Amino acid sequence: MRAAALSGIGAHRPATTVDNCDIAQRLDSTDGWIRERSGIVTRGIAGTEETVVVMAASAAGKAMAAAGVGLADVGLVLVASCTLTQAVPGAAARVASALGLSAPGALDLGAACAGFTYGLSLAADTVRCGTADHVLVIGSEKFSDIVDPYDRSTAFLFGDGAGAAVVSLSDTDGISPAVWCSDGAQAQVLRTLGSPPVLHMEGQAVYRWATTLLPHLARRTCARAGVDLADLAAVVPHQANLRITEALVRVLRLPPHVVVARDVVDSGNTSAASIPLALARLLERGEVRSGDRVLLLGFGAGLTAAGQVVRCP
Repeated sequence: MRAAALSGIGAHRPATTVDNCDIAQRLDSTDGWIRERSGIVTRGIAGTEETVVVMAASAAGKAMAAAGVGLADVGLVLVASCTLTQAVPGAAARVASALGLSAPGALDLGAACAGFTYGLSLAADTVRCGTADHVLVIGSEKFSDIVDPYDRSTAFLFGDGAGAAVVSLSDTDGISPAVWCSDGAQAQVLRTLGSPPVLHMEGQAVYRWATTLLPHLARRTCARAGVDLADLAAVVPHQANLRITEALVRVLRLPPHVVVARDVVDSGNTSAASIPLALARLLERGEVRSGDRVLLLGFGAGLTAAGQVVRCP
C-alpha cells in the first residue's frame, strides 16, 4: 500500500465582512447577545460573483500552487458543500473545468460540516490504492444563499468561504485512518426546507450532540492514529460555535502547547470550508509548521462526524 499526505493548503475568504452590529439590527438583538451565544464577531459574505464553484476554484488553485502540483497531475476532485442551491449539476466537475484540469474524476460530497474530513479520508485511500497520485479536496460554502437573514437561530452564525487541500503520494503516510460516525435519528435538527432551500436548525440539540460526541471522537481518533493528545501541535475542530470549541477544550484538558483553532470568531460557521480555512490560518500565522501533527474534527448535519490526525504540509 502506498502512502498519502497533505502537500498544500489554500483558502478563499470573501473581501466583504459583516460585523454583529449589522446583523443585530435585523434581529432586534445586540453585538453582546451574539458574542455570548456564538463567540462570533465578524463573518465573510460572498459577493454575487463569488459562487460556491468560483470560491472553490480559487482556494483549490492556491492549494495546488502551494503543493507544486500541475494541471495535468490532479486525478480526482472532491468538493464538499451543503449550500449548492442547484442539485444537478454538482460542483466538482465545474471546479475542475474552471481550473483547467485535464479531465480528472470529479465527485461531490454530502456530509455537510464533516464533508472536508470525510473527503480527506477518501482522497488518502484513493492515493494509497493507486487510483490517483494527487487529489484535490475542497470545502466551499455560500450560506448567504440559504440562510434567512431574519432567523434568530441561524442569521448570525454562518459565513461564506472556501478551503482546499491537495492530498498527494508521499514517502511517509501523513493522514491517519478516519474515525467516523453518524446519527440519522437526529436528521431533523439541522436541515434545509422549501424551494429555494432555507436552513433550519435546532441549536440546543446540535450543541448537546456535539459537546457529548467530540471528546470521545477526539480520543478515539488519536488512539487510531497511535498518538497522544500531548503529541499534537494543534486541534482544528469544525468552526461551528466558539462555545462548542471551548467545551471541548475544557473536557480534553489539552496541554498548553497545543494550539486550538478559533477561526469562527472572524469567519463564522462556514460548514465544510471551516476546517481547511482554520488550518490555513494557523499555517499563515506560523502557529503550526510543516510536519506538525494536527487533529481535525468535523461534525454537523446528518448528523455526521469524522476525525483524523494529519501532518501539516
